[in-house]
Amino acid sequence: MNRNPPLHPLLRTRDAPKQPAFIELFFDLVYVFALTQLTRLLVNDLTLQGGFEALVLFLALWWIWVLTAWMTDQFDPQHASVQWYVVLVMFGIFLMAIQVPEGFHGNGPFFAAIFAAISLGRFLFVVWAARRTVVLNHVLRARFWFLVSALGWIPGAFVQGWARGILWLSALTVDYVSAALRWPTPWRLGHALGPALEITATHVAERYRQVFIIALGEIVLALGMTFTDTGSDAFTLRRAVAITLSFASAALMWRLYVYQAGSQLGPAITEARDPHRLSQWSSFAHMAMIAGTILTAVGFTLVMEHPTAHTPPSWVAGIIGGPALFLAGRVGFEYVIFGRVTLPRPIGILVLAGLSPVVVHLPPEATVASTTAVLIALAAEDTVRSRRSTPKQAAPPT
Repeated sequence: MNRNPPLHPLLRTRDAPKQPAFIELFFDLVYVFALTQLTRLLVNDLTLQGGFEALVLFLALWWIWVLTAWMTDQFDPQHASVQWYVVLVMFGIFLMAIQVPEGFHGNGPFFAAIFAAISLGRFLFVVWAARRTVVLNHVLRARFWFLVSALGWIPGAFVQGWARGILWLSALTVDYVSAALRWPTPWRLGHALGPALEITATHVAERYRQVFIIALGEIVLALGMTFTDTGSDAFTLRRAVAITLSFASAALMWRLYVYQAGSQLGPAITEARDPHRLSQWSSFAHMAMIAGTILTAVGFTLVMEHPTAHTPPSWVAGIIGGPALFLAGRVGFEYVIFGRVTLPRPIGILVLAGLSPVVVHLPPEATVASTTAVLIALAAEDTVRSRRSTPKQAAPPT
């Protein structure tokens, strides 16, 4: 399929650079602020309601990132018009991130309005830049389902608390599920068939790797800022132990991500019978892993800010639950890449779950140490296995 006819010069061509453009790296920087806002929201309100609200806001922000990454895969990010489109989306996400602390209170209508404006802007840009192409057909189908999800976004903006969260979550569920089903629509729009769109494997893989590294950076940023803000008490032995173990955990999560699945995403997309579908499921796996890193950053931040004799039960959701959620996403990611799952990571999740009722009787530093020990064991098992066998090659499931 010719993706660059003279009528549509903004579409990405086969010979376009496959690495992400500088504008995409700039775009990701706004997510540093967004993830920091979500982390602080949970640090200040690590309750069932606070966690639910943070989840809804995270799903909204992640959905915009995924669709923007898809746009820059279909359109040439070296073109000035595409770059300015990305800049405008960046500004929208920046404004949404500012509203995160009050997203379920007075600023809810503003958050929903920006989300809707970004979606409308995407539609208008594609209508202008890719008319009479299969890309426009995809966006028309997505636009239909956005109108359906607006039935949750609009009334949700004018209520508060759990009611807003339930309405917005139902709207986001429509967005995610309709995308997973390839936007089936009535009339003549039909289904959006994934193979009809080309996927630039190297570009997509690099985009996911970059956003995951940014999420890991949130752990480092949260640790550094918290350690600095504690003032004269920062250099106590307990905090020194906590920050060392926390930093080690972040490094181990990076190691577990990149070996071997993280390095094989590009080849997996190339080898897949349906690259669009594999890219889509990769986004769900990364969503879980990034959510796990945010929870981990929350747990480590609380340990740094409030040294206590025992680990409060709510902290376990971050210190233990965060790495467990990361490993769950990593298990799904491994299956997407290799079509199978090795046992150590599911076992690691079970071990972390078994530690949960025990660590509430331990100091927070000991809880962090137990998490770090599980991650060390998994990384060590990876190293031993790599020396005993040849590196695995991507083999996506059919």
